[in-house]
Amino acid sequence: MENFQSLGLSEVLVRSLQAMNFIKPTEVQAKSIPFALDGRDVLGIAQTGTGKTAAYGIPLVAHLQSNESEIALILVPTRELAIQVQTAMIGLLGKGSHIRSVLLIGGDSMLKQLEQLKKKPRLIVGTPGRVNDHLTRGTLKICTTNFLLTKLIECWI
Repeated sequence: MENFQSLGLSEVLVRSLQAMNFIKPTEVQAKSIPFALDGRDVLGIAQTGTGKTAAYGIPLVAHLQSNESEIALILVPTRELAIQVQTAMIGLLGKGSHIRSVLLIGGDSMLKQLEQLKKKPRLIVGTPGRVNDHLTRGTLKICTTNFLLTKLIECWI
């Protein structure tokens, strides 16, 4: 894969990639994106800074753009990573996107999150603890979630 245009992505997504200066896919992106776009499960392992977030984010955004009733949930282990992932996903969605997103992390205002959840976001990024808080309260229902991503971090002891 020489460039992102060869993937048959929407014009909106291609423009978002260009705005983010994504010109040529990294190795992990080139190997995983075509499989994910075909609806296959993908497990990617690569070093920090190799483009893993875009490797799963691009197919996720393409899926949400072409399936207007579907919802995606991205679970990440830490607040910091959740914020980073949310920022990247908003960039991929592009300016003026009709796809709403919400960030569900501990230490952030529960009231703000409740208000955002009432607006029926289609992209949910969160940490397990806060997502579980919302599930327990009944303010988040994932039974209609069609796309689940988990991002793990590796720890060496």
